[in-house]
Amino acid sequence: MESQNIEYKKTWRDEYLKWVCAFANTDGGKLYIGIQDDGVVVGVDDAHKLSEDIPNKIRDTMGLICTVNLLSKNGLDYFEIITEKYPFPVSYHGKYYRRTGSTVQEVSGVELDKMILSVQGRTWDSVPVPHITVDDLENDAIRLFKKKALDSGRLDEAALNVSNKTLIQNLHITEGKYLTRACMLAFHPDPEMWVTGAYIKVAYFENDADILYQDEIHGPLILQVEKTMELIYTKYMKALISYDDIYRKETFFFPRAAFRELLLNAVIHKDYLSTTPIQIRIYKDKIRLWNDGALPKEVPVEDLFKEHVSKPCNPNLANVFFKCGMIESWARGFNKIKRYCEEENAKLPEIDLSLGGVTARCFASDAYLALMNEHKETENVSLSPKIADKTDQKRIKWPEKWPEKWPEKCQQIYDAISQDKYVTIAKLETLLYIGHTTIKKMLSAMQEEGFIRRVGADKGGYWEIAPGAAK
Repeated sequence: MESQNIEYKKTWRDEYLKWVCAFANTDGGKLYIGIQDDGVVVGVDDAHKLSEDIPNKIRDTMGLICTVNLLSKNGLDYFEIITEKYPFPVSYHGKYYRRTGSTVQEVSGVELDKMILSVQGRTWDSVPVPHITVDDLENDAIRLFKKKALDSGRLDEAALNVSNKTLIQNLHITEGKYLTRACMLAFHPDPEMWVTGAYIKVAYFENDADILYQDEIHGPLILQVEKTMELIYTKYMKALISYDDIYRKETFFFPRAAFRELLLNAVIHKDYLSTTPIQIRIYKDKIRLWNDGALPKEVPVEDLFKEHVSKPCNPNLANVFFKCGMIESWARGFNKIKRYCEEENAKLPEIDLSLGGVTARCFASDAYLALMNEHKETENVSLSPKIADKTDQKRIKWPEKWPEKWPEKCQQIYDAISQDKYVTIAKLETLLYIGHTTIKKMLSAMQEEGFIRRVGADKGGYWEIAPGAAK
């Protein structure tokens, strides 16, 4: 029976040299001449001439030496052509072919680049990048790497108290005098100079058609992950507030630690030959994380939450993230996701290979939805960074001496404090789209005018609406 490594042909045609080329570029195989598709031997004519022509044509067109055996069954002659897997890419008349299942396919473009690397036993992220030095790398990314590596215990102080050049060399992300793609992606301030699509897009959707707001996260991948997590869990996902006795509790609809594992998985396994960035769509009660990549053929989707092998698409990049403690190296990421979800009674993400890549869909738990219904009249329920409609709030007469845009923004700050006395300056920044310094000035002015007051310390305290502030 025909398979990945076996092909039957009734007669010889020179075009079947493509099959020899495909076997050489894949895993090797056997091409039989004189056998029909069902495996029945039908024999060949002029076997003596073919026994000379076939090996000569293979050698002359592709430079290959294959074993060509003349066999016989029931008085019928047939050929067995054995092709080994070659350690370099093989072309036939300037074109490259690979074996996929029981078919032969021409390879070109991005797929040809992948095939050439695969045949050479190399990965995409191990290729050196010219015109980049250690001095070009982002110091903040290297500092974050060192901090996390030390905190996680993956590297000790002796290994980290070295020059950046030595650190990069010890991480094996150099080749000779060059830095590799893994190094460039992890630490260069603008990896998109070499790799289009090496960034993350995040958008908040009111429904499948309407985008309310969006962001892009650029820079070294080490920093991209941190920035994306902070952005999503401050601006895009608003926690529901509840109280256990006097203790304030914030509940997100999907565990932060679990989503971090999903994001890291997407960043490390992304196909960076693609020009499409990682895309994160966020709704009020669900997230869709999409990555242009694929799962290892040894790991079907249904086995992701079971024991499976670790085969990162970009192993050198994965090693950088492992050394700083951001990921595990034993395919434990999905086990950790499962544990985090169980600890917070959250739903497991659903993983599928739809939309031309790997998609992770995260849904709010039943407990979160119930809490959401209890708070449906409060701002905490809205995942949009908009303060509740001002027509429902107490209107304040603000001093005329204040800057032109202050009264409107201070009204929104007042409304936010009315709804959540523990609201932080960081949260006000995302709600109002204004800077930290400006918000502090507004809060100070509102306190001086007697509209609000601070109770307790900056950390652990809360805001209070001053009696008689509403007019």
